[in-house]
Amino acid sequence: MSRIDETKEFIPVRIAILTVSDTRSLAEDKSGDTLVQRLTDAGHKLAAREIVKDERDVIAAKLREWVADPAIDVVISTGGTGLTGRDVTVEAHRDVYEKEIDAFGTVFTIVSMQKIGTSAVQSRATGGVAGGTYLFALPGSSGACKDAWDEILAYQLDYRHRPCNFVEIFPRLEEHKRRK
Repeated sequence: MSRIDETKEFIPVRIAILTVSDTRSLAEDKSGDTLVQRLTDAGHKLAAREIVKDERDVIAAKLREWVADPAIDVVISTGGTGLTGRDVTVEAHRDVYEKEIDAFGTVFTIVSMQKIGTSAVQSRATGGVAGGTYLFALPGSSGACKDAWDEILAYQLDYRHRPCNFVEIFPRLEEHKRRK
């Protein structure tokens, strides 16, 4: 089973939060607030926070901008992962990914099933890597953001988590670029 190795030192990660919404402002962004509170409570650093419209090219452009920013290690988006015509966050993420973390969506669905039953099938949460940066797309509900953080990301973004975690492989995410 997974555990936290208290003999290792915690390494803060620089995380950007992107809310995808046609209607929300920062004052009304409960999901973004939830993620910011959780990441800062865990000891991580909020590197950036913005709200963008539900437009595939706009979302992808912001993801690419943040992937190129050396001050950002992880981008977590919230919103736009559903099934309606305006839900294009997953497609925008996949436009940017170099590699998809297939199991992230699967594990998120398992976690969601325990909370909301078969309604979990309506979410298309996803994760991937681009330019050495982790990218995660979460649903727009604060409950889904809590579940994703508390049950998955809090552990995978903690260097002390065993048997493995995302933080310990940061240095190797772009090792293919160093090969001759």
